[in-house]
Amino acid sequence: MHDLSRRRLLHQTAAFSSIPLLGSLAACGTTFPSDPQIDGRLFSLGVASGEPWPESVVIWTRLARHPLNGGGMPDLPIAVRWEVATDDRMRNIVRKGIATALPKDGHAVHVEVQGLLPHRWYWYRFSAEGEESQIGRTRTAPAAGQRLEALRLAFASCQNYERGYFTAYRHMASEDLDLVLHLGDYIYEGGSHDRRPRRHNSGEVTTLAEYRDRYALYKLDPNLQSAHAAFPWAVVSDDHEVDNNYANDLENNLSVSPAEFLKRRAAAYKAYYEHMPLRRAAAPRGPDMQLYRTLLFGDLAAIHLLDTRQYRSDQPNKDTAGLGDDRHGDPRATMLGPKQEAWLYANLAKRDHVWNVLAQQVPMMQRRRPRANGTRYELDQWDGYPAARRRLTDAIRKSATQGVIVLSGDEHENWVSDLKANFDDPTSPTVGAEFVGTSISSGGNGYRTTRQFQRVIAANPHIKYHNGRRGYVRCTVGRETWRTDLRVMPYVTRPGAPIRTPASFVVKRRMLNPLQV
Repeated sequence: MHDLSRRRLLHQTAAFSSIPLLGSLAACGTTFPSDPQIDGRLFSLGVASGEPWPESVVIWTRLARHPLNGGGMPDLPIAVRWEVATDDRMRNIVRKGIATALPKDGHAVHVEVQGLLPHRWYWYRFSAEGEESQIGRTRTAPAAGQRLEALRLAFASCQNYERGYFTAYRHMASEDLDLVLHLGDYIYEGGSHDRRPRRHNSGEVTTLAEYRDRYALYKLDPNLQSAHAAFPWAVVSDDHEVDNNYANDLENNLSVSPAEFLKRRAAAYKAYYEHMPLRRAAAPRGPDMQLYRTLLFGDLAAIHLLDTRQYRSDQPNKDTAGLGDDRHGDPRATMLGPKQEAWLYANLAKRDHVWNVLAQQVPMMQRRRPRANGTRYELDQWDGYPAARRRLTDAIRKSATQGVIVLSGDEHENWVSDLKANFDDPTSPTVGAEFVGTSISSGGNGYRTTRQFQRVIAANPHIKYHNGRRGYVRCTVGRETWRTDLRVMPYVTRPGAPIRTPASFVVKRRMLNPLQV
């Protein structure tokens, strides 16, 4: 039934989406009209679900008849009926109700469905004004402490609409998964550019209305819609949902005051919440948003979703490429902020699960980059915050936690590495393994590993693998082993790319060194 349901979901998404017209306009280099008559359907942005708990899950949609022009909805609240069923034809309805889509929230709908059974597949849909949405599929988490033999998940990040097609999501939607993690850069805030496969729908976005229209552009993609409709998602944002490489209340190029930037951050966070299947606890209050949290999957896995943007100290001095060697400044510098650090260390100390997963935005591994002028580091990542990283690895060692896996985004490349207690000492213990996901489309078609990257690997003996192609990462979690499959495509600048698995790694819980298989 599950395979049949996935095929039906894929077919529904294609039928409900008007994106082929959008894609053809963009491919021809045509800018979008100010009021594009491309849709007119109420549920043009699809459906999504997320935040699976044992008896509850979030289902989401947003009403938008003219999605690229503010949504095109009246300035009135609209009643939206929702239904949840145990079958993909929606015959056995087990939960239903009415939600109100409000103008102040962009007519977005977040329903926290309660009273479900643990570890079950469910199907859901919305209806309003005589129209029905497509049917989505979701899954609850196992009961707390329940013995769980396997968990199947995928993670992705960095989907620049202009740089290519989201073909990876079409492949992801056909996988057999329990959960999808999105680790940031769901949208890109920059303006449109000529001679790219697709076009952004405006200049750089800074206001709530502009962020809403940018999310709508991305949400119209049928491949992205199909992956949302197929599985529950858990999401965290990175920098491009607001501004490239921002840190806390500081814009990347410091062209505005912190007070002015926080106004932009508030608009960006509100638009992010409006378009993601998040719980009410994550709803932003001005420029503040509660994103770090833990999702539990029986006794098998605790997935700690981290926020490495909102509370971080400013980056050390870096050149225009984001590189530098000023890594040992203020030892109090933080990526997570004191409160989030304490929360994470306390969770790691519980040792209630076989695997502790840190799902976060930027690579944690140390990557020395040999240059003619000396070794350089990427200072927007954990390499710019070595004291904070050392506090974290010390906390892992003190807790005697086994089975720590770090999943990271941002880099547009796959990297596989040991997580060392002290990266400056190659003989120090390995406390975990890290898998960095490549991009969905950012950076264009990508590339094979070059001599430059071979030099980086040689300078970092803890690094096991690098790949520069586009795609996502699939993980199969067992009680004794964790398997990671790197799923990549040869191109993204035109639709229809095939997908393959150039490398797979297995981590044994008590050894933690990722071994290629």
